[in-house]
Amino acid sequence: MKKGILYLIPAPLGESPVKNVIPEYNIEIIRRLKYFIVEEVRTARRFLKKTSPALAIDELQFLIFNEHTLQENLSSFLEPLVNGNDAGLLSEAGLPCVADPGSGILRIAHEANIQICPLVGPSSLMLALMASGFNGQNFSFIGYLPIDKSTRAKRLKELERNIYSLDQTQIFIETPYRNIQVFQAIIENCHEGTLLCLATELTTIAESIVVNTVGNWRGKQPAIDKKPTVFLLFH
Repeated sequence: MKKGILYLIPAPLGESPVKNVIPEYNIEIIRRLKYFIVEEVRTARRFLKKTSPALAIDELQFLIFNEHTLQENLSSFLEPLVNGNDAGLLSEAGLPCVADPGSGILRIAHEANIQICPLVGPSSLMLALMASGFNGQNFSFIGYLPIDKSTRAKRLKELERNIYSLDQTQIFIETPYRNIQVFQAIIENCHEGTLLCLATELTTIAESIVVNTVGNWRGKQPAIDKKPTVFLLFH
């Protein structure tokens, strides 16, 4: 029996019209899938309904995969594909498997020789890098900074050294409710001439992309509290 295809389905980054950020081709794929691997069913159902209001949501099967999923249960997610059914791996926001737990599924899918088809969609990281004007040929995505204040300060200084020694843009994100703490850590630990870009609520009507030196950011309070934000540092 021929195995199914696992489609990697990007999701909108915020409350923007689906047609503005998701290609029609993706929607055509979604309409014919019956199996979805998702982080949270409610979010997935809402997104799928927006892509196609006529979609029979209650007829779909959702397999929940998140940070709480046990390693020994991963193979069960591939059963529909092994049985010849196509399936979709759906991110909560943006691209699957990028700052997203889906990579665990991909590893075992490759081992099982299942065809992977990544679909085009919004990436907050790439959109922020594009708009920042920073080095787009040499950059590093760090993920999340340490939560501990002293460890975070040390990490920021390491990243800043990479900016100057490697001519490398440093990109990282944070849980939105800790945005202000990270912003303050940058202001306190980075040189005043280092550039900081804050790219907030990308692709939405509230989108904001601002570049300034650390020195000029001091004394300001950017409107990033509890809002999805990408941080970029360069020189």
